[in-house]
Amino acid sequence: MADHNGLITIKLNEQVDCLDSLHDLLNEELNSIASRRGEGLKEIAQQKMSFLTKLSSLDKELNTLIASNDEQSSNVKDLITLIRKKLEQCQKQNDVNAHAAHQAQLSVKQLKEILIGAPSSMTYDQGGSVINTDNKLVHNLKA
Repeated sequence: MADHNGLITIKLNEQVDCLDSLHDLLNEELNSIASRRGEGLKEIAQQKMSFLTKLSSLDKELNTLIASNDEQSSNVKDLITLIRKKLEQCQKQNDVNAHAAHQAQLSVKQLKEILIGAPSSMTYDQGGSVINTDNKLVHNLKA
């Protein structure tokens, strides 16, 4: 049983390390999104998938080990709590990254519409109401 808890502890520590690396990668992804450096995002996405695959594999192994273990040590319980906390942090960071990517996409779309002379654009008046205006800015633009 002690050997079982030892093996579980090793696998849990692997998961902790993997989640730490994933969180670092998510921070790197946010920096790339914020600085509009898209060249590294494809590689980051591949690394994210690699970490998620490893986490899933470790999780399956741990489910089997924990199910066959009669009693968990306090160290195992503490590691499981830590892993849940780190997983939640990664999920929150991923949500932030998704929102930042969406906002970046919207700003690029708006800039494109301005530059190609979209017939009208949406803006806000002083009261905060939405108004549609003719895009006279680019009608006579020659580039």
